Amino acid sequence: MSNQNKEKNEPDITDELTRVNDNIWDIPKSRAYGMNVPGRLFLSEKLMGTIDAETVNQVANVAMLPGILEYSMAMPDVHLGYGFTIGGVAAFDEEEGVISPGGVGFDINCGVRLMKTNLRKEDAVPHIKTLTENLFRKIPSGVGSKGEFKVTDTELTEAFLHGSRWAVEAGYGIDSDTKNCESYGFMEGGNPESVSVKARKRGRPQFGTLGSGNHFLEIQYIDKIYDPAAAAAYGLEEGQVTVMIHCGSRGAGHQICTDHLQILNQAVKKYKIDVPDMQLACAPAKSKEAQAYFNAMKCGANYAWANRQIIMHWTRGVFEQFYGKDTDALGMELLYDVAHNVAKFETHEVDGKKQDVYVHRKGATRAFPAGHSEVPRQFRDVGQPVLIPGSMGTPSFILKGGPKSMSLSFGSACHGAGRVMGRGKAKNSMDGEAVQKELALRGITVRAEKASAIAEEAPSVYKNSDDVVDVVDRLGIAQKVARLIPIGVIKG
Repeated sequence: MSNQNKEKNEPDITDELTRVNDNIWDIPKSRAYGMNVPGRLFLSEKLMGTIDAETVNQVANVAMLPGILEYSMAMPDVHLGYGFTIGGVAAFDEEEGVISPGGVGFDINCGVRLMKTNLRKEDAVPHIKTLTENLFRKIPSGVGSKGEFKVTDTELTEAFLHGSRWAVEAGYGIDSDTKNCESYGFMEGGNPESVSVKARKRGRPQFGTLGSGNHFLEIQYIDKIYDPAAAAAYGLEEGQVTVMIHCGSRGAGHQICTDHLQILNQAVKKYKIDVPDMQLACAPAKSKEAQAYFNAMKCGANYAWANRQIIMHWTRGVFEQFYGKDTDALGMELLYDVAHNVAKFETHEVDGKKQDVYVHRKGATRAFPAGHSEVPRQFRDVGQPVLIPGSMGTPSFILKGGPKSMSLSFGSACHGAGRVMGRGKAKNSMDGEAVQKELALRGITVRAEKASAIAEEAPSVYKNSDDVVDVVDRLGIAQKVARLIPIGVIKG
């Protein structure tokens, strides 16, 4: 329930917060016993009306975890999650801190990939129904969906270890694809031995599938350029058609999280860690339990990168067949791929000193600025592309990592629009077929296995993506480069 829908006699949560500026609000340590650091909300006054006391409580709860540094943070798309908020960022000291699956989520490396084309809006709009239908038939979506790509146990292990690189070497992509991914499309050090047989069984048949929920494949066009120099560096221009893919690690990642939560529920007792919510189950960062999860999480992250790689490869095939041209002629080049549910071991400046930390980003996108060594060389003078999807009826955005990201948010930005209505309520209050028809009148073709999938993802159940992106842009965390308008959408 958002503030604007609260009963009149309920207290305003802003009374408990300290306003730092127009887009930053702090939760003081005095709010709750045991907070090791303050909480920090990156929200405009308008977006303050989209959060509730439970969400603020979750941010405060994370601030109670051992070894947390600077702030427990929440991005402008923040909403209630499992343990950590979705939109949460927290960095933990390597020696004194912890690793917590709740800070990553069940869909490990849910992320976004954006592919450019040299097609123009007028090349796609007249054919959007057929093109969307062809993609819908090719790429499985929905709960429990299974792909046509059946991997062996050995191939699954290779995917767990090498992510996008394995998929490309298996024939599902081109060499340049891995260069334009966060971490080059894989995290080194994954340990398949920390992945259960059940997780392997769930993951093996699901390569090349979108899954359900808020996952999608979307055909878009660029309708506005905000930063011509950055857009030129990214190869973007007004009227250009792009394809955005949003999905994650499917059943494999979900099971990895489930399995290790059971272990860490016991580790909390073993290491005598006092957590305010068992959904924050964790272990000391250097413990065998934490490292077993972390290395299994890497396998889940690598699976997700391989999954998005395969979906992109099949998408290219659909476009090639439809337009009668090959990938090169269509200019179907990967711009970038970002993770937004992951923990990373990174070096950041804390209290004026460089320090190795475990950054948990749950519903938050890495947003490294110009000059950072982990930004691909071709973008290093500009900053990392930051991909922020909207909903199927609202704009998505391409931003660049901003100059304030490292000092304000451990190099992190928002990851999407952020829900304001739960799935159950959306299904009960929305008519999926009516939403689909309304979007069609606006020139947006939507395909899904069930009308209920459209209902629970209706644009009105999300915050306004413009409002969310404006906050990180004004703060200099990530700065707007281009806006994308949806025309064809496949929903999970």
